[in-house]
This record gives sequence, structure tokens and C-alpha cells, in this order.
Amino acid sequence: MRTLCRDCLDDMRAGRRCLACGSPRLLHHPERDALTIAHVDCDAFYASVEKRDSPALADKPVIIGGGKRGVVSTCCYVARTFGVRSAMPMFKALEVCPDAVVIRPDMAKYARIGRDIRQMMLELTPLVEPLSIDEAFLDLGGTDRLHGRSPALTLAFFARRVENEVGITVSVGLSYAKFLAKIASDMNKPRGFSILGRAEAISFLAGRPLSILPGVGKAAVEKLAELGFRRIGDLAKAPPEPLFRALGKDGPRLQRLSQGIDDRTIAPERDAKSLSSETTFDTDIADLEDLEPIMWRMAEKTAARLRKAGLSGRTVTLKLKTADFRQLTRSRQLHEPTQLAKRLYDEVHDLLAAEPPRQRYRLLGVGVTDLGDSTLADHGDLADTATPRIAAMERAIATLREKFGNEAVIKGVGLGRSSATSRKR
Repeated sequence: MRTLCRDCLDDMRAGRRCLACGSPRLLHHPERDALTIAHVDCDAFYASVEKRDSPALADKPVIIGGGKRGVVSTCCYVARTFGVRSAMPMFKALEVCPDAVVIRPDMAKYARIGRDIRQMMLELTPLVEPLSIDEAFLDLGGTDRLHGRSPALTLAFFARRVENEVGITVSVGLSYAKFLAKIASDMNKPRGFSILGRAEAISFLAGRPLSILPGVGKAAVEKLAELGFRRIGDLAKAPPEPLFRALGKDGPRLQRLSQGIDDRTIAPERDAKSLSSETTFDTDIADLEDLEPIMWRMAEKTAARLRKAGLSGRTVTLKLKTADFRQLTRSRQLHEPTQLAKRLYDEVHDLLAAEPPRQRYRLLGVGVTDLGDSTLADHGDLADTATPRIAAMERAIATLREKFGNEAVIKGVGLGRSSATSRKR
């Protein structure tokens, strides 16, 4: 069995350290060169980018988020040793790690770097299925002739290229099935490369918690525990009929996964299902007049994202989070798709006005679903001659902002009656 050094990329005979450079980071597995499905995940992506850009932060706990009212977007591995986790309220994160360096997210920068890494993936194989800005599935089947090496070696070269050219690290999971590849990529972070082969899949899964299976959240874990299923091996050995009666169509699906069977293929094109923008306030806001300028800015931001993506949406959604952390969503379907900020604003304004008065909110978001091509949007009709004029005006404003900046044109409603600040993401 050959062993690949992940540092100098020398492919040698098995040993405890690389014979060429002495590195202990070796990759060996009986099925190493036969597996083709990979999951690649950037390590603490946002935080890693900020540390790359500010070397003085290298050994410090870094949290990406902002303000004591928000939540942690992500954090570095140093911060995680203190107990900081993604989605943790910021005030709790700073309680457990008071010396953390807090950096507001720069989504434009992260998206640009994410696109660069995605392009590197596409140079390996056209079968890339993005899951988010910083992770994707890849199918490298049949690429050994193209690259002159097995998928495992190709991925090791790719990981080193990302480190050298982008300046951040990735973790790789390699297997024969998607969900196993994703499990593998989490096994040895950061800078990990783990392999799960066919011969070991069932025994590996048997003692693992049900929560690592795709689609099994906290509620599902509790329900399965009530039925006597606490480990994946319990599902694998269960009679199919009672499992189906208890869980419906999820029963057979989960049992197949528990037996290491996942027939899903890599889907390169993942159509967006929704687009949205949201903001968390530094102080709770109850007055509708104070919320109006914030709604307008979120509507404009969402409309800009629709235009950039060449999309429109038929269903408008208002997202709210109350002062006691309850999350509310309210939706309304339009008679035709839109990508206009004014139409988004009008709809969410009506939805918010219908909520109980004097309710205090800590977060507000404006989103759209039922996405389609932008050519379907905002035509109006004989009874609606205003929409085409509004569309022309918003396109003109967008052109001015592209040329002179976002502050070049600001509608009155966007200024608001107060100078209350909010944190956007």
C-alpha cells in the first residue's frame, strides 16, 4: 500500500514519516486510489481569510460577527477552544472568550475568494456541487487520465495549491458516497484529509450518533430515541416494516444511509431557492417609523442581489426576531414576479404593519422565494402602468450607484427619522 506525503506530495511506500521531508502528515488507505467522491470544506473560512490578511492575528482568538446584539458568524479554532461556536449570541461568546478579536464580516471579500477556490475545483472536474460559499462536493471519477494521478492525489495537490495561492487551508473527505465524504471531511480538521472506504463504512457508522446522518436534526434524534434508536447501528439492524410505519418515507432513506448506501449523484447546477438580506439591531426597535428605513435598505439590498443574479421572485418574505429571540416569518405571493425594491418594500411594510403594535424586534430581514428568470418580472398591465416606470427608475439608480457609489442616490425613506445604527450581513 502506497503512502502519500501531504506536505511534499511524495508518493512512497508505507511508513510513519515521509522519507523525503520527514513530515508525519501521510495519506494511506487500502481504497485510496479507487474512491472518487469528495467533500472539500474551507477551514473556519471567514476567520482564516481575516488572519491571512492580518498576520498579527495568527495566534489570537478571532470571531467574525459584530456588536453584542448579534451572533457569531464563524470563529477561528483558537476561539473554539474557549467554547465559542457559530450562531452563538455574541454576548455569550464574549463571556467565554473576553479577549477575542471581533471582526465584522466582509461578505464581498469572502465571496470573491470563494469564487477563486470554486474555479480551482472546476479545473479538477466539471462535476462540482456547491453547498455554500466555502464547501462543495466533487466527483472525480474518470479524471485520472486527465490529471495523470488518482483522485486522492489530485485532491492533495489541490489542497496544497489553495494554501500556496489563496493562503487558507481546506479539509478533504474522500469516499464512494456523498454523505460519507462529508463525514470524512469533518474528522480531522483543520488541514484534514480523511478517507472512508466501502469495506469499513458499516462498522464505522455503527457506533456513531444519529445526528451525523443528513436530514437528522435535534427533533428527529429525540423521536428516534423514543423508538429505541440511539446509534446508527440500531437503524441498520431494524426490521424495515416497523421502521417505515414509524417514520414514513424517511424510514427506508435513513436505513439505507445507516447501511452505507447513498445513491445521490453530484449535481453541478444548484439553483438558488431564495435570496434575502437581513440586519440585527444594536438596540431593540418597536416603532414602525423607525423600522421603515431599515426595511427599505433591506429591500434595496435584496433587489440588487436579484438583479446581479438575473433573477426575480414571486413570493416576498418578512423575517423578524423578537427581543426574546422568537423568530417570525410572514410571506405574501405576488401576481407577477419582481426584482423591484419598491414592490418588496410595499409588501413587507404591509406584513409588518399587521403585527401586534409595540412589539420590539432585534432583527429584520427581507427575502424572496419562487425564483425565476428576470425577463418574467415587472411588466405590469393595462391596469398597472406604474410598474414599468418604477423598473426604469430603479435601473437608472443602480447604474448611478455602480458609477459613483451606493451613497450617490438615497431615497427619502432610506434616511429615516433617526440615526439608529444597525449591523448588516
